[in-house]
Amino acid sequence: MKRRLIIMRHAKSAWNTGAHGDHERPLNNRGRRDAPHLGRLIESRGYVPRVVVSSDATRTRETWHGLMEAMPETLEPRFTPDLYLSGLAAIRAEIEKIPDGVESLLLLGHNPGFSLAASWLTGDEIELKTAFAAVLETEGARWTETLKMGRWTLVDLLTPQSRL
Repeated sequence: MKRRLIIMRHAKSAWNTGAHGDHERPLNNRGRRDAPHLGRLIESRGYVPRVVVSSDATRTRETWHGLMEAMPETLEPRFTPDLYLSGLAAIRAEIEKIPDGVESLLLLGHNPGFSLAASWLTGDEIELKTAFAAVLETEGARWTETLKMGRWTLVDLLTPQSRL
């Protein structure tokens, strides 16, 4: 079965907002503008995922709401604290929870863990700046068998500068 994994970093966040800590930082104006653009890119290129798992931080929640402005399908993400500033082990654990019948997944979170995960899965260095989404593909009967270094191919890198 062909599998698609989109590893996306949240859109640009604001710093001087009076938020009570890093977890509560919201998006800035650029982030609120970039998130819907990424949603339009994902939709227009046929990458709309069947399942979404996101960090529960304010900036990832706001990024998700921006993405959804542009996507016609209504997806209910699962927000989890396990993807807040997570590393490769936590990202792998979330992927392992995905039912094998699901062929496409979007993970939404933070660096450095998300860039490291994309790099490890493809065997290539991938830097996910804010609002970047790495679209990866591989073949595999089960999600657990796809979690090997270099197993995935980067098929697209979506950025705020990408054209529709």
